[in-house]
Amino acid sequence: MNTALKKHEEKSRLPHIWCAKFSQNLAVIGALVVICAGLSGCAAVQSTLPVQGTKDAAALAANDSVALLPISNFTDVPQAGLRAESIVEASLRAKGLRALQVYPPALNPETLFEPSERKAQLEAEKWAQSQKIRYVILGSVTEWRYKVGVDGEPAVGLTLQLKEVSTGKVVWSASGGKSGWSREALSAVAQKLTRDLLSTLTLQVETLEKTK
Repeated sequence: MNTALKKHEEKSRLPHIWCAKFSQNLAVIGALVVICAGLSGCAAVQSTLPVQGTKDAAALAANDSVALLPISNFTDVPQAGLRAESIVEASLRAKGLRALQVYPPALNPETLFEPSERKAQLEAEKWAQSQKIRYVILGSVTEWRYKVGVDGEPAVGLTLQLKEVSTGKVVWSASGGKSGWSREALSAVAQKLTRDLLSTLTLQVETLEKTK
């Protein structure tokens, strides 16, 4: 009798054990989902900036003449370069560059015809030289899309360079990629990535304003 009773009790406990294990598995799955969701909004940024005090270091001040040149579009999305340019321009002005100029619209390579990105940048650099501009900012868009899938997360890839016109030296560069949440706008992700990239560019804007 005792043996039969014990077997009956063990069988009656099995559903509870299964439910407990199922709940634990659900908790693990939920944690993995949260981690994956967090990863979808991550960013990776790399930058190079010469050491201050060296001859190659950038000395970019608020009143330096700086021109924004065409940002090449290396994606299959029309006018992605133009959209990136507008975001970079706004971010640079917000950073405090007072003398920022933008290349003439006639030098824009993104048309309905075959684009010539490299030629357009060379022509824009010649224009900057003729305007006696000290620095130019140029770059490229490497990704500008909503990922394929159920969530369709926005993803942006961007590179930027600061070049000294007189010498042709690249005194600063940064590149990165960023993805956002499924309901986040692509332009919002691009703005965040642009801010992240430009945050690695140390300007003398704040220093000059504090000393005045």
